[in-house]
Amino acid sequence: MERAKALEIVKEQLTDHRYQHTLGVVETALKLAKKYGANEKQAELAAIFHDYAKFRPKEEMKQIIIQERMPEELLFYNSELWHAPVGAYLVENEVGINDHEVLEAIRYHTSGRPQMSLLEKIIYVADYIEPGRQFPGVDEVRQVANKNLNEALLLSIQNSIIFLVKKKRAVFPLTLETYNYFIHIKED
Repeated sequence: MERAKALEIVKEQLTDHRYQHTLGVVETALKLAKKYGANEKQAELAAIFHDYAKFRPKEEMKQIIIQERMPEELLFYNSELWHAPVGAYLVENEVGINDHEVLEAIRYHTSGRPQMSLLEKIIYVADYIEPGRQFPGVDEVRQVANKNLNEALLLSIQNSIIFLVKKKRAVFPLTLETYNYFIHIKED
């Protein structure tokens, strides 16, 4: 799918602010893909559609999670997680994108997962560090992303976990598994 068509489709699903965020993720993902040797077309497509379901009604997302037999534990954690797996489902079924790697990058861009593919890491980190993001720790992750993608991923997950703990919010188990996985491979 061509960039202009993809952006046209996704723009209808997002607020203006979130669309600007998406454009930032696209440009960041392309830079990271070039730097780390990933497929740039896949990175562009996954970045464009990563937040496709962000503004779907919670009840609709909940029904898709149940109907499509996604991990039901999702329902017991913050609904902010839902738009990633639901988005992958909707991008495949509404938009017709069936590139497995692109769909997996969309599916795991909020939680991460152990053994993430290069494309998954790029979308996760690009979403975290795109130029419009301003919060404590983001500049450090931006700097690290220019040197080591795994380190940037680990640092962004660590920051997210610390943020959730400070807010006294539950941490999704898959995110903890992802953190532990990348800590272990760093130690090897």
